[in-house]
Amino acid sequence: MHLIHANLTPFMKAILALEDGKVWHGESFGAPRTANGEVCFNTSMTGYQEILTDPSYKGQIVTMTYPLIGNYGINDLDVESVHPHVSGFVVRELSNIPSNWRSQTTLADYLSRYDIPGITGIDTRALTKHLRTAGAKRGVITTEPISDAAAIDLAKSWSYLGRDFVKEVTCKAPYDWDPESKLSRRWTLVRGTRPLNAPPLTPEDYYAPLPPVKHHIVAYDFGMKENILRNLRQHGFAVKVLPATTPAEEALSYNPDGIFLSNGPGDPEELTYAHETVRKLVQSKKPIFGICLGHQILGFALGGKTFKLKFGHRGGNQPVQDTATGKVSITSQNHGFAVDPKSLPDDVEVSQVNLNDNTCEGLRHKKFPVFSVQYHPEASPGPHDAQPFFEEFSKMIDRQSSNS
Repeated sequence: MHLIHANLTPFMKAILALEDGKVWHGESFGAPRTANGEVCFNTSMTGYQEILTDPSYKGQIVTMTYPLIGNYGINDLDVESVHPHVSGFVVRELSNIPSNWRSQTTLADYLSRYDIPGITGIDTRALTKHLRTAGAKRGVITTEPISDAAAIDLAKSWSYLGRDFVKEVTCKAPYDWDPESKLSRRWTLVRGTRPLNAPPLTPEDYYAPLPPVKHHIVAYDFGMKENILRNLRQHGFAVKVLPATTPAEEALSYNPDGIFLSNGPGDPEELTYAHETVRKLVQSKKPIFGICLGHQILGFALGGKTFKLKFGHRGGNQPVQDTATGKVSITSQNHGFAVDPKSLPDDVEVSQVNLNDNTCEGLRHKKFPVFSVQYHPEASPGPHDAQPFFEEFSKMIDRQSSNS
C-alpha cells in the first residue's frame, strides 16, 4: 500500500451563483477559475469518478447530494472516458485524504489537472431542494473576487440549450473497440485456498475470460461511456465505433449485424443530422439498440419529439416498470430530456415507464427490430437489474439473421 500525501493548503473562497439570483459561498478546490454550466444534482452515494468522466455531463455543473465526496480518491481504471467532462463540481464536504488501496490521487488534484473548478462547504441539501422546486438552472462557479450581483450576471450570460455538445465529445475517426479483448474483461476476486507450492498470482488471474465474438456491430458515439463498450464485448459483440456525424450509408458499408446508439450530452432536438441518419438506419431493417441520448434520437427518427424535464433524472435508484410484464427494475440514470409519448406514431410503443413521474423510459417498434431504453443498463457502480438488455439485443440479431 502507498500513502497519498494530499495538498492541505488553505482553500480559496469561491461562489456558486444561479441565474435566478440564488448565491452560495464556499471554498474552492480543483482549478481556481470561473466556469459556467447548467447546475444539476446527482443522488448517487458513490461513483463520483464515473460521473466526472461521463461525457453526458458536458456543459453541466454537477452537485452531489451525498454529503462526503472524495473519500476513496481517484484511480486510472474506473473512468468512463479519458478525462472528466463536467464544467464544475459541487460538494458539501470534500475529503482530501483518500482512504482506498486503489487510489492514485485526490479528487482535488484530479480536477486541478484538468482545469475544472469545484466548490465545497455549501449547503447542498438547500441547493438540491431549490433545483427540485425551481428546476435546473444556468450557473457559474468562480474564484474571482466579485460581487454576488456580478456572479449572477455571469450565470445569465451562458446558455445550455441550442448547443451541439455531441460534436465536442464524439470520437474523431472510426476505431475498433478492444481488438485484443483485454480492456473489457471483468475484474474478479480470486477465491478458494491455493496450495503452498502454487505459483504466484499474476494480473491475468484477476480477470474473467471474455466469451468469443458472436456478432459484429457498429456503435454511434454520441458521447459514449466506456463501460457500455465493455458490456457489449462481454456479451459477445465486436464493436466498430463511429463518430456521431457518420452517414448511414457509411455505417451500413461495414455490413454490421446490428447498430448501437450511445448516450451523450445536450439537447436531442438540436441533433437533426443524427435524426436523419437513424431514420435511414431504421429503414435498413438492421437491429438497433439505443441507450439514453440514443433512445431520444431514436424517438425523433421514429417521428416523435422530446421535452426538457424540470430537474432531470440523475442517480442510481430510479424505479422503472416494464409495460408488458409489470416487472420493476431499479435503474441508474443521467438525463435531462424525455421522449414525449403523445408524439409517437401508432407503430411505436412505450415499453418502459418511470414510476416516479410516468415519463417514457423505453421504446419498441412494432414492425422493425428496434428498441431503446432511457436509462443505463451498464451503469457501475449501481444495480444490475437492467443487464439483460444486451442479451436481448443479441437475440434480436439472431432472430433477424434467421428470418433474412
